[in-house]
Amino acid sequence: MSSPSPRAQEAREAVASRLRDMRRDAGITGRELAARCRWSESKSSRIEHAKTPPSDADIRAWCDACEVPEQADDLIAANRQADSMYVQWKRLERTGLKRLQESGVPLYAQTRQFHVYCSNVVPGFFQTPGYANALLTSIAQFRGTPDDVTDAVKARMDRSHVIREGDHRFAVLIEESVLRYRIGSAEVMAAQLGHLLSVMALPSVSLGILPFTAPRQAWPLETFTVFDRQRVHVETLAAAIKETQPSDVALYLKAFGNLKDIAAFGSEARSLISAAIDAAG
Repeated sequence: MSSPSPRAQEAREAVASRLRDMRRDAGITGRELAARCRWSESKSSRIEHAKTPPSDADIRAWCDACEVPEQADDLIAANRQADSMYVQWKRLERTGLKRLQESGVPLYAQTRQFHVYCSNVVPGFFQTPGYANALLTSIAQFRGTPDDVTDAVKARMDRSHVIREGDHRFAVLIEESVLRYRIGSAEVMAAQLGHLLSVMALPSVSLGILPFTAPRQAWPLETFTVFDRQRVHVETLAAAIKETQPSDVALYLKAFGNLKDIAAFGSEARSLISAAIDAAG
């Protein structure tokens, strides 16, 4: 099945093309390769046409059948990279939410400059325990993941220390609607919004709010994070998408710049948050 991420599909097609060329260089047909690998001819065709992503074992069997086993490791690495560009949440969260929170710690620790745009919820590293608990509970119930919300909230809070520790800088843009979406109780929302007022005072943080009333040339986008201008993580309902192609990273940074141009900062941003606190009560 084709990946919904064009970049991931291109990477998979590149792997498939290399496997097809390998078979042709070996001078064997798809039927003969299938016989050597002891699988159906249709499977060979699906792999060659990037319809079915090959497993590590499939690639090793393919290389062995073409008598070039030394090429297997490189192809496996390329295939894994393509596979990691688009990963469904149900795969990432199959053992619960805690491990997903912990898996991001190394990347967060090594990143110096974050560019973050959120159109739906408060960014994870700005969340209070109460807000995170309400949000992660909703996610676990919606996706039917194992219930480890308490541990996942603790892991998220531990990961959030990055905003106060080390040499990190955070340029963050939040849609005003995020301030108004009720995640948890009124008390939880008021505490979360109050926390936003405190974190925006940190020297490492630049927080902008995109007002409802701002004239827009840049429409609301999906939530994304750019890490050190080198990679982008995009969150959709179904999956997490990673982009490392320089042109794609540049596109997200351009979008961030356009959104920043209409954002409110400083006292104006604090006024929008304070108004949302009053409304939450």
